Amino acid sequence: MTGDKKICQPLVSVCIPAYNSSATIAETIQSVLDQTYRNIELVVVDDNSKDNTVSLVERFIEKDGRVRLYRNEQNLGMSGNWNHCLELCQGEYVKLICADDQIEPEAIEREAKAMLEHPFVNLVESDTRLVDVNGKTTGAFKRYYRSGVVNGKKVAKTSLMLNNFFGAPVNNLIRRSILERTGLFDTSFTYILDFDMWVRIACAGDVYILHEPLNRFMVRNDSNTGVMIGQKRDVYVAEHRKLVEKHAAAGVLRISKFEVELSVLLRKLRNVMIGIYLRIFAK
Repeated sequence: MTGDKKICQPLVSVCIPAYNSSATIAETIQSVLDQTYRNIELVVVDDNSKDNTVSLVERFIEKDGRVRLYRNEQNLGMSGNWNHCLELCQGEYVKLICADDQIEPEAIEREAKAMLEHPFVNLVESDTRLVDVNGKTTGAFKRYYRSGVVNGKKVAKTSLMLNNFFGAPVNNLIRRSILERTGLFDTSFTYILDFDMWVRIACAGDVYILHEPLNRFMVRNDSNTGVMIGQKRDVYVAEHRKLVEKHAAAGVLRISKFEVELSVLLRKLRNVMIGIYLRIFAK
């Protein structure tokens, strides 16, 4: 978007929840500030870090007035801090990015365009490049198999049954107004609170799928993904069961008891495959 079109760009809030993120947060922030879409605010919420995360963020504040930093007096944990990020946003659209992930320069422009052109879309998603700690591409994660506008309930049920096509926060752009209906992250979940939110948002409207690799997700053994698959596999499976049973009980997606058990079985199989991938590519 160039020229006079910039005046019409809705404000997009990009949130980065941070905790002891000094090794990666500078690259994450820079990827946001390098966006071709300029009307953004970058909200960084530090969860009482013990390293120099805050000082690194402050350097960006000196150079770019779009960066805002908040510091929690007490550690809120992942779910608490993620919700605090959303509470501080002012934009019409919201994207949450973990402090070790990055977005390509045209990510917000492409995703916001889809949101602008389709008022019944509540979630826009793009494909992901998986990278190691050195930034080397090690794989790809594609969204739901269709492109463009898709019925959200179809994406939600397919994701619960077969594979989480929603993916990580970095590849999702949210229409902020929908959060008034669906609520924020469910703090009763430890690992897949974002999966639960995507399902709730998808059940409330349409999803737009962009099959373009517009973001980069860093895979590490010490990340939440690495820990839950590599070290706490049973805990994660139990949380997945809780997620599916929650949405089965809600009745919106018509999930049977048999489908619940099938979903859990497939989750176990995916954990094995992801564990193999982590042993090969993650450090």
